[in-house]
Amino acid sequence: MQIRRTPLSGDQPPTYRWLPAPGELAVKVLSLGHDADINGAHEAHSHDFPGIAYFAADGGIMRVGKQVRHVEAGDLFVIAPGDVTGKADSVDLVDVQGWGVFFTADALGPETPGAHLAWRTHPLLFPFVHGGARNALRLKVPVPDRDDWITRIHALQDELAHRREGYREAVSAHLVLLLVGVSRLAADVVGDLRENAEPLLAEVFDVIERRYPKPLSLREVAAAVRISPGHLTSTVRRRTGRTVQEWITERRMVQARRLLAVTELPVGDIGRQVGFPDAGYFARTFGKVHGMSPTRWRTVNR
Repeated sequence: MQIRRTPLSGDQPPTYRWLPAPGELAVKVLSLGHDADINGAHEAHSHDFPGIAYFAADGGIMRVGKQVRHVEAGDLFVIAPGDVTGKADSVDLVDVQGWGVFFTADALGPETPGAHLAWRTHPLLFPFVHGGARNALRLKVPVPDRDDWITRIHALQDELAHRREGYREAVSAHLVLLLVGVSRLAADVVGDLRENAEPLLAEVFDVIERRYPKPLSLREVAAAVRISPGHLTSTVRRRTGRTVQEWITERRMVQARRLLAVTELPVGDIGRQVGFPDAGYFARTFGKVHGMSPTRWRTVNR
């Protein structure tokens, strides 16, 4: 799990981006406790990928946004892209028994749309669409279901650790079961979000999804949603931790990885299909994001 730290200007916390290695299944389980070694978790930050944090016992605190929340048994925090996790002190997680499960939309299968659009259109990802607007959503797992949650997380953790034959399918299945549980617990909240959540963001990501295969600029997106480029930039960054241009690039990279993995198309043709008329610019952009050329990525991934 390679994490790239992207600092923001002013008083904005940095954003952590997940850069899956070639062939890596983008799902990670982390133990949460006073002895957990979580790189970078001691500063306030946000992620550009979704996750959950589940706690099996009372103890410790979670800092979400500007709030301090005392952890109780059965607490389930739904961490959306753009949610800020506050600076952690060494004593915050003493006596905590919990786990964090983080993933990207790709982990749910090749047909899942890329970028933020997936978190709006996939039924199991809708609880993660609130971005930085509300801080992490806090749910409560009923007492009779808590042992099942622990069992599911342990099973997911075991598959990722041992990578036995068929582990990819098993990981996907365990992740889906966890997200079904999240969706059921969040049903009332999700209903409210469907009515009231971020209509501007919905428009922005709809524009990106429809137009990313062609040249697309911030100004064109702003014109399509009828606001100024400056206002659009600040709103999207505040809600998701990324700029509009970064989301355009991310959507293109998702499709580029798929085409590299499952087709024999030349790299230049793939670049043109994902909005890069210039093959050299596509290769440079891909290399900047992934740390290797498209050709090398294709070779390693296979």
